[in-house]
Amino acid sequence: MNRFYLACAGLFLFACGSSNTPNEQALLDSLDTVEEEAPMLSDELVGGILQQIPAPLEISVLIKEAGANYDNALLNDPEKAANYNSNFKRALNLGVYGTDLGYTNIYEQNQDAMSYLNSVKDLADGLSIGQFFDFRTIKQLATNSSNLDSLLLITTRNFNDINGYLQEQKRSNLSVLLLTGGWLEAMHILTEVSEKSPDNRELMERIGEQKIILENIMLLLDNYAKGDPQIAELAENMKGLQTAFEKIQITTIYAEPTSKVVDGVLVIEDNSKTTIDITQEDVDNIKKATDSIRNLIIG
Repeated sequence: MNRFYLACAGLFLFACGSSNTPNEQALLDSLDTVEEEAPMLSDELVGGILQQIPAPLEISVLIKEAGANYDNALLNDPEKAANYNSNFKRALNLGVYGTDLGYTNIYEQNQDAMSYLNSVKDLADGLSIGQFFDFRTIKQLATNSSNLDSLLLITTRNFNDINGYLQEQKRSNLSVLLLTGGWLEAMHILTEVSEKSPDNRELMERIGEQKIILENIMLLLDNYAKGDPQIAELAENMKGLQTAFEKIQITTIYAEPTSKVVDGVLVIEDNSKTTIDITQEDVDNIKKATDSIRNLIIG
């Protein structure tokens, strides 16, 4: 399964096809007055993390394939977007809504998708990255999920554009918040569905493997916590989630990869085996910790 992006992939389908030139001064004028003291992340570090973060769209696909019915009660209320009036809140909830948008899209819930599109656009405009927003293209994608691979590709590409732009503006902290919000929302949905399907081992293991993802997120948060008290508080709250993951054991037995030609294309097969030791109690603890942090974010 493909893995990509630093922040919430679902929302970044909004950037596809935009030809507008970002208004740098508008962005600078809108940013919080607190200066970012942490150093800008290196391209190498960001790139490495990009490869580790699962897309909410992918998680939504997994949830749908598990047989779970669509449930918009799991999602954040799109009408609350107007309540998020600081860049800290906007960035986190842009991630949250991005995941929710991806979820509605996977289930082809077009009416709900339109509501989340509007919320995503409002928050993106509030962060002055709405220049990347191509509403017409997003609307087309949100009302037609027949080509998911293309959607994922576009999602990845355009997040990278936005993330690169934020880094150029020395505002990578916003990217980290986008990532954290999107990931937490995906974890929230995943654990909710897993709770209702306790015999689904694949869902449990997918939750367990997020231990590694969380470690990477914490590295980013700790980096920016040094110069931003709001991120420092968020990182402190996230430590409770780390504790919930502590008992999970992830073991990988390495095996040499092999290759073969499929339909004229060389394919590399990963033959390593990974086992994830996770119990229902672990899932319950992770769900509780995730929901606690999420409530702080969306409140």
